Amino acid sequence: METIEIIVDEQDNERVDAFLASELDDVSRSYIKKLIKKDLVRVNDKKVKPKYIVSQGDIIVVQLPEPKKLEIKPEDIPIEIVYEDEDVAVVNKPQGMVVHPAPGHHSGTLVNALLYHLDSLSSINGIIRPGIVHRIDKDTSGLLMIAKNNNAHNKLSEQLKEHTITRRYYALVKGNIKEDSGTVNAPVGRHPVDRKKMAVTNKNSKNAVTHFTVLERFGDYSLIEAKLETGRTHQIRVHMKYIKHPIVGDPVYGSKNQKFKLNGQLLHAKVIGFNHPRTDEYMEFDSELPEHFQRVLNVLEKDRAK
Repeated sequence: METIEIIVDEQDNERVDAFLASELDDVSRSYIKKLIKKDLVRVNDKKVKPKYIVSQGDIIVVQLPEPKKLEIKPEDIPIEIVYEDEDVAVVNKPQGMVVHPAPGHHSGTLVNALLYHLDSLSSINGIIRPGIVHRIDKDTSGLLMIAKNNNAHNKLSEQLKEHTITRRYYALVKGNIKEDSGTVNAPVGRHPVDRKKMAVTNKNSKNAVTHFTVLERFGDYSLIEAKLETGRTHQIRVHMKYIKHPIVGDPVYGSKNQKFKLNGQLLHAKVIGFNHPRTDEYMEFDSELPEHFQRVLNVLEKDRAK
């Protein structure tokens, strides 16, 4: 059983179950409630209820049971492997594919495909996330680094922490951005009301910086390149909504009016660059925009030419 201690550093009038759901990665609020009922969450060494309001200085101790061992099976799912050697691989994830299994969703993921197509994967992130150093959302397409051994995993993770990984995304956003380029420097954390969403907030948030450049304008739409300085959950999607230019097709942060009949946001991880974990040589990879993204650009190009 893993024990985690968290000290509340500010007064925010938040329930303990909501607070912990925002503090702990991949742990839902409903699961936190179950832990509280089992007396596996204590505040100041006292048993509490989920509705307990945390206060500045509270010491919260959470005991997380060992996860049930899941059998993640290799699956012959076609994936585009852009590069591979004995230490790393770079894959181009399609839109609609989940990166790794989760409770209740054990198949059809990128990890299932990697287990079939690659001869080895790092084990640092456990049975559910072998080889996974970083993630992109299910409906975001594009390039991901994969670690094939633990040494490579550690080296790539360190580069992520130091913000030395090159990550450039293409996105089609709503509205005509007047500036040719800009920077959004706004902290991102769990949405204060809807815990499934992220938001720009000063409460329980982390520093987040996105640089963007306008590549092309299509009247009511702008094609941008976004460069991540930090890598928070949903960062580009949240930041573009924050500056009132949400990503087209985004079902969570975008407009409910769907003009192009999309299945998700037009956001593509186009370029990734890193120092090779064994040779320290800088490597950079580029990918074409996927068909569904290019189709919309073609429509906008034709409309502009009329």
